[in-house]
Amino acid sequence: MMKKIFFITSLVILSFQLSAVETTGNSLLQIKSAGVNVKLEKVTDNLGIPWGMGFLSPTKLLITERKGNIILLDLKSSSKTVIRNAPKVLAHGQGGMLDIAVPPNYQSSKWIYFTYVKKTDDGGATTLARARLDKDRFNQWQDLLVTKSATSTGYHFGSRITFDEHGHVYFGIGDRGDRPNAQDQTNHAGSIIRLNSDGSVPSDNPFVHNKAVLPEIWSYGHRNPQGLSYDFKNKRLWEIEHGPRGGDEINLIFPGKNYGWPVVSYGKEYWGPVAVGEGTHKKGMEQPVKVYIPSIAPGSLLHYTGDAFPGWKGNLFAGALKLKHINRIVINDKGKAESDERLFNSLDQRIRALAQSPEGWIYFSTDSGKIYRIRPR
Repeated sequence: MMKKIFFITSLVILSFQLSAVETTGNSLLQIKSAGVNVKLEKVTDNLGIPWGMGFLSPTKLLITERKGNIILLDLKSSSKTVIRNAPKVLAHGQGGMLDIAVPPNYQSSKWIYFTYVKKTDDGGATTLARARLDKDRFNQWQDLLVTKSATSTGYHFGSRITFDEHGHVYFGIGDRGDRPNAQDQTNHAGSIIRLNSDGSVPSDNPFVHNKAVLPEIWSYGHRNPQGLSYDFKNKRLWEIEHGPRGGDEINLIFPGKNYGWPVVSYGKEYWGPVAVGEGTHKKGMEQPVKVYIPSIAPGSLLHYTGDAFPGWKGNLFAGALKLKHINRIVINDKGKAESDERLFNSLDQRIRALAQSPEGWIYFSTDSGKIYRIRPR
């Protein structure tokens, strides 16, 4: 009987290995998830913490390095070009050159959007900018909003960028390591910001007529937004943020709403098993759609819309820095999280950025300086 159990167990393990692992050329791993057969390939390496990615075309990928470089990767030739005329960034602590986003109207407007940390008299401030690319150099670089978020700390700058169907641009800013900031609407820290594409304030922003609140604020009470993605089909804005010790959150963002930090949280203090703030709920403060306990330390968020992986369509994907995997979250029609799945744990890599290619493949970067892609098998 024991031999039979051992034989069956060995078959199960062997079957998993044969279906899940392949190490031929650049193909590292094959898996099946939600009826989707995929393989993982390494695209390039030797980058310096590739923080953000944006596709200009199926063969041209722009990558930001946190230390300040912006690199154009040719996916056909694998050549890398460092783009000239990038701004000087404050690469301090968690800050530096942050996200990059190519808007839906890029082919007509030619604008590319960035967030980075700009040195100011008060410290480093998360800044939204845009520029146009001319071969190997940026032209018309414009700082659209140098936010009122500067502190001397090197913590919680945010910041991811996304767009909606009306051309508004959204980006997140952390509390900058000063918790009360997230409930103080006279600064931008701990907020999601919404602007017109040229950096002006939309007339229908929730606080635009309230002189006690900065008009750029769309939502507040955030600790450190590390992912932001817009669902065009359902007109939903999704955000993921770091909790403290536990309490990472996925939130569905509504205009003018308070997401609670640091008054309410599902996390604990770093110095001991003590709840943060007043508890997990309070009237007038939004509840997350999903909470991670323990923390996965999210680095990004992607709402998948491609046709390459039909079983993943409409799912959210989050890169995990601490628990080193890609988290796939199934969202139902009502915007509720039904389940999640952890993918590519065996890579043992801190997953930083996620991007969907024009073909519907998923690219991701790691803090070890690598870019991978997930494509159909």
